[in-house]
Amino acid sequence: MTGSVLPPLTLAIPMLAAAVLAGTQCLGFRLLAQAIALVATVSTIVICALELALAIRHGVAVYWFGGWHPHHGVALGISFAIDPFGAGLACFCTVLTLAAQVFSWRHFESVGHAFPALLLVLMAAIIGFSESGDLFNMFVFFELMTATAIALTAHRSDQRAPLQGALNFGISNAIGGFLVLFGIALLYGRTGGLNLAQIGAALAGHRVDGLVVVAFALIVCGFFVKAAIIPFHFWLADAYASAPTPVCVIFAGVMSEVGLYGVARVYWTVFAGPLGPHAATLRLILVLTGAATALGGAVMCLLQQLLKRLLAFATISYMGLFLVGLGMLDVRGLAGTAIFVVADGLVKASLFVCVGILQHRRADADSLRIRGLGRGSPFTGIVFALAALGLAAMPGWGSFLGKTLIESAAAEQPGYGWVPVLITVTECLVGAAVLAAGARAFLGWGPELDDDAALSDDSEDLDELSDPEARTPAILFGPALALMLAGLAIGVLPGVGRFAVAGATRFEASAAYGSAVLRGRVTTLTVPRIHTTPTLEDVLLGLAFTVVTVSLALLVLAPRPRWAPDVAVSARRAAVQRLHELHSGHPGDYVTWLVAGAAALTAVLAVTLG
Repeated sequence: MTGSVLPPLTLAIPMLAAAVLAGTQCLGFRLLAQAIALVATVSTIVICALELALAIRHGVAVYWFGGWHPHHGVALGISFAIDPFGAGLACFCTVLTLAAQVFSWRHFESVGHAFPALLLVLMAAIIGFSESGDLFNMFVFFELMTATAIALTAHRSDQRAPLQGALNFGISNAIGGFLVLFGIALLYGRTGGLNLAQIGAALAGHRVDGLVVVAFALIVCGFFVKAAIIPFHFWLADAYASAPTPVCVIFAGVMSEVGLYGVARVYWTVFAGPLGPHAATLRLILVLTGAATALGGAVMCLLQQLLKRLLAFATISYMGLFLVGLGMLDVRGLAGTAIFVVADGLVKASLFVCVGILQHRRADADSLRIRGLGRGSPFTGIVFALAALGLAAMPGWGSFLGKTLIESAAAEQPGYGWVPVLITVTECLVGAAVLAAGARAFLGWGPELDDDAALSDDSEDLDELSDPEARTPAILFGPALALMLAGLAIGVLPGVGRFAVAGATRFEASAAYGSAVLRGRVTTLTVPRIHTTPTLEDVLLGLAFTVVTVSLALLVLAPRPRWAPDVAVSARRAAVQRLHELHSGHPGDYVTWLVAGAAALTAVLAVTLG
């Protein structure tokens, strides 16, 4: 792709459109703002799709801004190194941005030019992060992404909750950014380079030492903050619960996933050489961290009554599953994670749109306060239920395909036979929580507001609409249905698994990446022959666990048993109260957990890898 104009256009088009939107704010023409944002987003989708096609065809497409090509393995210029996974993430982001823009047209009572402008800047930042071949520029796009997301979270600045969510978002992610920056500084001091391929080449063949371990730990912890991995996760629920619903479409679909993409990109391009001999130890650390995140998020998901907060904890839980797949450190696990990320992001974005439609009709998103009031929106309820089954990885959905690949990767690793059980339990708990919340809102099932002591009693006003609407514009249903069907298509389209395996093979090939970036030579790789189609046994087990998920949802909705001992009821209530107290909403508490988590993870890595 040398000499191509495509990579700079992926940044120039949305940034220029955002500048035009800001400059025409005084005109107050809503249709003009919508037209500019729509044209810019669709144009960027087309360009990113072309980049993805070129990356699939050629392997790695490298673009050097200003023509500053490397000489003798030294890169002074800034590059975009676009492989299938990076281009795929960028393309996925643009699609979700389009869905968010279309939904925002009629969701908000009024929206000016600033909102679509910020969406475009956020899209450009995510594209730049996913395609950058320079570590420092990844940090720059990371910070631009954070600053824009904070502004979008606080879009309703006249309410307390969005400001508090934005404050927690900003403080936690600012510390995460500092951790990444300090890690980059250590690597620059050791290698004298910032290009990912150059740093990887400088570290390859050398034994791991304390500086490399600390640099790795700092960068991973910084990206874990964005990915909301426990105990770096506290900010996410506050931000997602208070951010505008169109923003949550992007947040839940791709924002947190960018953090794990950063971990994967940096590991395989920079640290795979020195840390390769310690892969078994690192695998255990990553998988256990992912398991704790998956189960912790699933439990908290069951305890929420605010629909957006419930989906926020579902996001945290699934980030843990993605980390488990990534932590397998092999092609099969990485391919499964890539499919899982896209499919889950699509159905979760669809769920957020359904919640937004409920807000539009009822001006509320509390599943208990609007109990049964969703009966007037049967179409939305059907889409919500189908998307919830997709979230629970029902056979046929893309999430099911990704799940089976991760489980087969775990089966190849001795001692990880418990991973399929972990994934199944997590999906059943999260799926049950979402289905139960939907049944409360759309069917009126379950106990009354005062009877369910297990749920959070946060009654703070988090609503972004002041008054309920008599009818829902048809355009609001479009993104919900399209996103849900796209999540289903990932699982039924032929060749998805094969393309994912090929992309994962290219992503993990550090030497081939370095050769393409530093010497302009694209290496042909042999893609391993991996069976990606779920077996009949996988399908039958998936259907059985779907029944279990639905049964658990009904159990969640069942009245609390009168015969339960008072001691057991009191103990359950006390445990639930402690879990809610941990998520206090106070930035000081969250920073304490963040610092403690960073110190603990760094210490574990230093002891086991150093």
